[in-house]
Amino acid sequence: MHAHRHSPRQDRTHRFVRGVRYTRLTLHIVQGLASVGVIYPRVSTRMRQRLTKAWSAKLLRILNISMTTQGAEWLATSNKLVVVANHVSWLDIFSLNAMQPSRFIAKSEIRQWPIVGWLCEKAGTIFVHRAKRTDTTRINAAIHDALDATDTVALFPEGTTTTGDRLLKFHTALFEPAVANQATIAAVAIRYRDSEGNPSLAAAFAGELSFAESLAQIIQQKSLIVELCVAPPLQTVSASGESVSRREAAAVAEESIAGLLRVPLPQAHQRFHEGATPVAGTTDATG
Repeated sequence: MHAHRHSPRQDRTHRFVRGVRYTRLTLHIVQGLASVGVIYPRVSTRMRQRLTKAWSAKLLRILNISMTTQGAEWLATSNKLVVVANHVSWLDIFSLNAMQPSRFIAKSEIRQWPIVGWLCEKAGTIFVHRAKRTDTTRINAAIHDALDATDTVALFPEGTTTTGDRLLKFHTALFEPAVANQATIAAVAIRYRDSEGNPSLAAAFAGELSFAESLAQIIQQKSLIVELCVAPPLQTVSASGESVSRREAAAVAEESIAGLLRVPLPQAHQRFHEGATPVAGTTDATG
């Protein structure tokens, strides 16, 4: 029996409140652009992480989104960390950053987007050229350097978004850099609820929804809750010192997130389900 899902059109805010949120959001984005362009190049990795975490947490507060985490205590003490998560919304990026500041892997086309592409590049996004299978060596090297610099790397292995009520088959190729760099993998389940704790579709960025429509839909909500549930650490090196395969790593992460979401494991054909839309922070590299 499926849980009742509230329509995004319920619980709308007053027009004045929406206007205030848009204004605060605009000012916050301008401040973020200034920080990334001026401050980030002049401070340490640890300071950039603190700034990213604070900026992302404030973005959620402006939108009146509260965040709850479960099982995340071990993240702060882990080295060479790669975060993998299911993908529901563009808000996922900022929710993960508010929990564990990360450098995201994204499709190279995003670099060409006005403002957003520049912002992503300055924030340390690692861009993947989907058409170049030979790009693996460069990506592995970039992730190796990021992990050595104590950065966390994050990716969405479904390669696209869903409405959050299912899980798509993970692209195993996206796990190759984690395995190659002997990183620890943190599997994170993301879901959104309304103020009463019911599953909510308001944050879902899927189907034909534009970014402007998605933002308007979120701003119209009185409040939302984003839940981040973290599985126990997945090691890419066995006790005997042997590396696991990327398929094994993907399978365990997939099973962990499906279990946390309480949804069935995806079948091999369930990639790019009808109605799903790739967004910033995703890459549809095959595997």
